[in-house]
Amino acid sequence: MIAVAGEAGAESVPVPSYLTETYWWAYVHPKALGIFDRPWLINTILWGNYARLRDAALDALGDPLDGRTLQVGCVYGDLTARLAERVAPGASLDVADVLSVQLEHLRAKLSKGAPVYPRLMNSAALNATDASYDRSLCFFLLHEQPEEVRRATLREALRVTRPGGRIVLVDYHRPRALHPLRPAILAVLSSLEPFALDLWRAEIETWLPKDIPVRALAKRFFFGGLYQLVIIER
Repeated sequence: MIAVAGEAGAESVPVPSYLTETYWWAYVHPKALGIFDRPWLINTILWGNYARLRDAALDALGDPLDGRTLQVGCVYGDLTARLAERVAPGASLDVADVLSVQLEHLRAKLSKGAPVYPRLMNSAALNATDASYDRSLCFFLLHEQPEEVRRATLREALRVTRPGGRIVLVDYHRPRALHPLRPAILAVLSSLEPFALDLWRAEIETWLPKDIPVRALAKRFFFGGLYQLVIIER
């Protein structure tokens, strides 16, 4: 059964100001869900790369997914449903988000009996014990966060993932200088995604905590360098 944990205590998980001020139109307003959660629109926003990036994230996480898996942040599209299909018998997938409207939307999209547990939590302060997950995923989350929140989210993802576990990150990256769409992409991100260009200026490992050991870090790039897949071995 799909369960939403933490709904009764929603008042104890305040919505960050950067979400209400910057992304109210995309995630906070109830009408946004019906507007943006459309396969063709999601694929258009990602310049035709949604399925490729989704599948790369799934492959990086593995199949089957035993133990406990954490997805940090709800996402539009069918990523979570595809993840749920890979969850091994007796295993589980938790999806953490600070917006209850997003968690309710997620619950409505998933099939009955899916081993998915939406959790009302802030990515920068997860209500989970250390090393309680076998793997974690952030899919196009970091570029939407101010630097201090991004640092905290990465710290939390590493903290709650067990030693030997894997953290998978998919997000923007600085494209090649001669990328034909670079001017258009720059214009879109500059106007709609004020924190996204941080990922053009610096590599993700810049924001990793120094006091949590990382055994290995690998990267893949897509679409002329515009997107990156980062795999961190805890």
